[in-house]
Amino acid sequence: MSDAALSLIVLGVTVVLFIINKLPVGLVAIGSALALYFLGLVELDELTSGLGQSVIAFIAALFVISEGLEASGITAWLGSVLTRVAGRTRTRVVAAIMVLAAALSPLITINGAAAALVPVSVAVARRAHLSPSRVLLPLAFAASAGSLLTLSGSPVNVIIDEAATEQTGSSIGYFGFSLIGVPLVVVTLVVIALVGDRLIPRRESQSLPEDFSRYQRDVVEHYELSGLATTGVRTFRLHVEPASTLVGKTVRAAITDDAIDTVAAQSERGRVLSSTHRLEPSDVLVVSGVGTAVEALAREADLTVEDTIGRRMSGQRDSLINRDNGICELVIPPRSSWIGRPAFGGMVRAEDGLLVLSVRRQNDDVSSRASTLQEGDALLVYGPWGALDALADDKDVLVVASSETVRRQTVPLGRSAPRAAVILVVTIALLASGAVPPVVAGLLGAGAMVLFRVLSSEQAYRAVPWATLVLIAALIPMSAAITSSGGAELIARPIVDLVSGHSAYLLLAVLFVLTAVLGQFISNVATALIVIPIALVAAADVGVDARTVLMVVCVAAAASLLTPIATPANMIVMNPGGYRFGDYWRLGIVLMVCWLIVTVTLVPVFWPISG
Repeated sequence: MSDAALSLIVLGVTVVLFIINKLPVGLVAIGSALALYFLGLVELDELTSGLGQSVIAFIAALFVISEGLEASGITAWLGSVLTRVAGRTRTRVVAAIMVLAAALSPLITINGAAAALVPVSVAVARRAHLSPSRVLLPLAFAASAGSLLTLSGSPVNVIIDEAATEQTGSSIGYFGFSLIGVPLVVVTLVVIALVGDRLIPRRESQSLPEDFSRYQRDVVEHYELSGLATTGVRTFRLHVEPASTLVGKTVRAAITDDAIDTVAAQSERGRVLSSTHRLEPSDVLVVSGVGTAVEALAREADLTVEDTIGRRMSGQRDSLINRDNGICELVIPPRSSWIGRPAFGGMVRAEDGLLVLSVRRQNDDVSSRASTLQEGDALLVYGPWGALDALADDKDVLVVASSETVRRQTVPLGRSAPRAAVILVVTIALLASGAVPPVVAGLLGAGAMVLFRVLSSEQAYRAVPWATLVLIAALIPMSAAITSSGGAELIARPIVDLVSGHSAYLLLAVLFVLTAVLGQFISNVATALIVIPIALVAAADVGVDARTVLMVVCVAAAASLLTPIATPANMIVMNPGGYRFGDYWRLGIVLMVCWLIVTVTLVPVFWPISG
C-alpha cells in the first residue's frame, strides 16, 4: 500500500475517533502521530516538530496577553460595555460578540481574538442568563470571517498575497481582502441570527470559573450588611484622641450609654486589649450602636468615628470592591491555628491590617460581641487586594472565593489597565505592520505583560492552555505526512482534472470545496500550500486569472467550520463551550454553503476571471 493511502487511512481513523468521542481528543491526536511514526510516514524529528512550530509559541503568547487583559480589568470593562450594548436577548448578545470578534481578529489574528474574547463572552452570556455554548461557537465562526478583512488576519492571507504578487506582479493589498471579507462577515452575522438558535447545541461546560459579576450584592445580602448600612445598629471604630475624656478609663467603664455596646478595644497596632486596660491616645474602641448615638458620644468625648460598614456601603454601588480594596469570605477549618483567636466585627487584624466586617457562626451573626474563633466560623474581611490574595496561601483558613478571580470579574480598568492597553496596542501595531514575524510580536507582548507587572510569571504560566497546545502540536505531523506522502494530491488532482477545460465558475466551486474539505482536518496553512499550485495549473488550463483562484482558495481555507480541529480558534472555544466533536458541522455546513455562494459570485466581480 502506498504511503499516500496509508496517510489517508490514519487520517480517516483519527477523524472517526474524534467523532465517536470515547477517548480524550488529546490522546487520539498523540496516537495518530505515533501511528504515522510506526508506519514510517514521519521521521522522529517530524513526530515532535509540532512542539517546535512557531504557531505553538504564538498561540501561547496570545493567551498570556489575553490573561493580562483580564488581570488588568480591561476584560471586565469590555464585558460591562458589551453587556450594556447587547442587552438580554440572545440575538443581541450573539450579534454583539460576533461583531467584536470580527473586528478584533484582523488585528490580532483569529486565534488571538478567540483567546482574548472567550472570558468576555462567557461573562456576557452569564449576565444574559445564556449558556456559554450559545455564544462561543458564533464567536469562533465570526473570528474566521473577520480574519479575511486584512492581510494580517491570517497566515494564509500572507501566503496568498505573496503568491499573487509572484504570479501577477500585483499584490492583494493590506485591506484588499476586505472586499470579500466584509460580505462574508455580514452573511455570517445574518445566518447565525436566523438559524443559529436551532443549530447551535446547548452544552454545559465543566471547566468554567464561577461567575462573580454580582458578588458584592450576594455578599451584602448574605451577611445582612445593607440593613446595617442604613438606619439600623451597626459597628463603629472610635479612635481615642489625646484630649479625649475617655483617656485613663478602663475599656469596661469607658462607655455608659445604654444605646451603645462596647464590643472590644484594640491598640494602635491591632492588639486586642483586655476589659481592664486603661485607654490611651490612639487606642480604638469598637462599639455597636445606632449611628446618631455613636456620633453624639464622639462629639462629647472627643473621639474620631470610623463607620466600618456604612461608610463603605453608602453612595457608590461598588464601594466595597474597587481598584485598591476588596472583600473576601473565609471559613475556619479543623485544626486551624486561627481557632481560639479573638474575632469580632470592626476588628482590624494586626497580622495583615484586614478589617473584619462580619463573623457568622452556624448561620448566626456574632459580629457584635467579642469572642474567639471556632471551627466552622465564617468571616467577611475587607482590605487591600494584596493582603486578600495572601490569604490563599494560608493553610489555616479556607478562602470561599478566590480574591484574584473576584477582582478580575468585578473591577473594571484596574491600576495596571493603562500598561496592558499600551502593550496590546503595540502588539497589534507590530502584527499589522509586519515589522517582525507574528510569533515575535506575540512573544514581545507576552513578555511585556510580565516585565511591566501586569502579570506575575506564575500567572503567565497558568494562562497557557497546555492541553490545547499539545493537541495542536500532535496534529501537525498529520499535515506534514499527508503533504509529503502525496495523500492530498491523491484526492485533489483528479478532482481538478475533471473541471479542466470546463466552466470557470465550476472550477472556482470545485476549488472551494476541495480546499474547505481538506481544511477541516489539516491546518489551513498546509491546505493552502497544497492547493495553490494545483489551483494555478488548473486556472492556466481554463484561462482564469491567478488572483481569482487564489482568493477563492484564501476564503475556502478560512472556512474551517466543520470540526474543532480545523483551526486553533475552534479548539479554543471547545472546552469552555462544552462542545463535542460533532457539534460544529450543523451550523458550519450552512455557513460553508453560504460562503461558497458568496465567494463564487463576488470574487470574479472584484478579481475578474479574465484578468
